[in-house]
Amino acid sequence: MHTKNQNTPPPFPRYSRQTALPELGAEGQQRLHQGRVLIVGLGGLGSPAALYLAAAGVGHLGLVDSDRLDESNLQRQIAHSTADIGRLKVESAAERLERLNPHVRIHLHPSRLNVDNAASLFGEYDVIVDGTDSFFAKFLIADACHQTGTAYVHGGVRRYIGQAMIVLPGKTCCYRCVFGGDIPEEPGPPAGPLGPVPGVIGSVQALECIKFLAHFGELLTDRIFTYDGLSARARVVPVRRNPACQLCGTKQEPPVASGSPTERIKT
Repeated sequence: MHTKNQNTPPPFPRYSRQTALPELGAEGQQRLHQGRVLIVGLGGLGSPAALYLAAAGVGHLGLVDSDRLDESNLQRQIAHSTADIGRLKVESAAERLERLNPHVRIHLHPSRLNVDNAASLFGEYDVIVDGTDSFFAKFLIADACHQTGTAYVHGGVRRYIGQAMIVLPGKTCCYRCVFGGDIPEEPGPPAGPLGPVPGVIGSVQALECIKFLAHFGELLTDRIFTYDGLSARARVVPVRRNPACQLCGTKQEPPVASGSPTERIKT
């Protein structure tokens, strides 16, 4: 792990617009300053989430990504620039975040999240932002967060559609409750998404992190926010915990799905 920046006390004028909000205030800002958020994936979702979390003054941001920037990423991955093509995404994103807010301490994890490092890494943070684009990674994040008791904000996009929800392990509906116990096949070759769609969802993910850390507002738990950019429609769909969920259920009848991340997570 590499660390950049010193986590110095934030200057009040920088955050004056949000501390003026009575629900947040100076006390909530201090909670943000003490907060630790890990962003897994610095792509279409992770980019806007990271930018808004840094701007809000979250004290510690962890960045996980082993990929290097490709030119085709730039249409939606706004934490990077043309000059960054070929660089590790964690490095180019860290530099952008430093320019945005030098008072945030940034922790770089330039490796791929896997079953051997997920739980130990997640235990260092208060909340995880799922900015990944594969079903295996999303199930892995859900399983590791359940194991460590770490809150996580799910986000997913495809073409013009996006969705988000926050999970408090053991207390609210989890990712497996909603999407089942078996990891589905990955979709075919990528088509989209249209850039602003992950921008909307990544912003929602950042907002949920801010509310969670600062202790205000109604969290997006037991509900999924969905957005259809093609029709400009948004809605919130209620969801409930599944008593037979393979991950968090109280009546777990079937074993955890064969080949799922849970079976192989190590601490």
